[in-house]
Amino acid sequence: GGKPLIVWHLERLAARGITDVVVNTAWLAEQFPAALGDGRRWGLRLHFVHEGATPLETGGGMLNALPLLGDAPFLVVNGDVWTDVDFAALPVQPHGDAHLVLVDNPVQHPRGDFILRADGTVSDDGDAPRLTYAGVGVFRPSILDGWRSVIGNTEGAAATPPQFGLAPLMRHAMASSRVTGQHHQGRWTDVGTPERLADLDAALR
Repeated sequence: GGKPLIVWHLERLAARGITDVVVNTAWLAEQFPAALGDGRRWGLRLHFVHEGATPLETGGGMLNALPLLGDAPFLVVNGDVWTDVDFAALPVQPHGDAHLVLVDNPVQHPRGDFILRADGTVSDDGDAPRLTYAGVGVFRPSILDGWRSVIGNTEGAAATPPQFGLAPLMRHAMASSRVTGQHHQGRWTDVGTPERLADLDAALR
């Protein structure tokens, strides 16, 4: 649509009233501060955290950035999605460890990820229809408590800094009903291929 994908996120975060944004980078990391500066053009303060040559995955990246995120709940947005989710509609204080935005399953992910129950909790257990995690959510730092026992003795967990996904931690919290969610029925795209990027670019122009 004529601007970098990450800028769509930064604009919406600024409109939400967020002032500090941590940007995790790995591949082509040097291009992000060169293109975005310090964030003041959006009224933001950008903090770049370089994960190194090997990305730390969603959980490891969050753990690595935790010193900058502080003790309060924080909003997470995956860099490779585009959505019109209203960030202002997300809870500032989730009831449990996390509040997830879920969307209808895209063609490339027909099974979905999690079940959104009638009481607003999210589960990974059962045969009910599933929705897809949108890559947008509000998390408490407590989602990372005891992460080693949840992840187990994997090669990534033993690395420095650790490399691991967020999904096992979310499922662990779901088992104790500590994850809530909402179904976003607006626009959302997983920009995971050049073809989907081209389709999105054309739709936003």
